[in-house]
This record gives sequence, C-alpha cells and structure tokens, in this order.
Amino acid sequence: MNKNLLITIVLVVLVLISAVQAVQLNSVKNALAQSDLSLGKANSVKSSDKSSAASIQNLPQMVGGC
Repeated sequence: MNKNLLITIVLVVLVLISAVQAVQLNSVKNALAQSDLSLGKANSVKSSDKSSAASIQNLPQMVGGC
C-alpha cells in the first residue's frame, strides 16, 4: 500500500472523528443551555456544602506543610 494513501486515509478518519465530536459537543452545550445546570459557577453551592466550600476557598492558606 502506498505510504501517501495510508496517511491520507488516517487524516480523513481523524477529521471525521473531530467532526462527530464537534456535533456532540454542540448538542451537549445546547442541552446545558436549556436546563437548570450551570458550568463553573461558584455561587451554585448548596447550603449543606458551604462548610466544605469554605475550606476549599482557604486551601491556598492551608498549603505549606506541617
């Protein structure tokens, strides 16, 4: 098999895979936009989790060893 033909086939397969992933990502993004879920919001912590959120916010001060 010709080396150039093999490289072309591999590149076409990779482009097709990336196109499928782009479509899937777009559908997930649209589903999240239509739902109550949010991404990367620090204010979306439940009231029962506030103590753990407070300890997470204090992590930079807690780092340093014993």
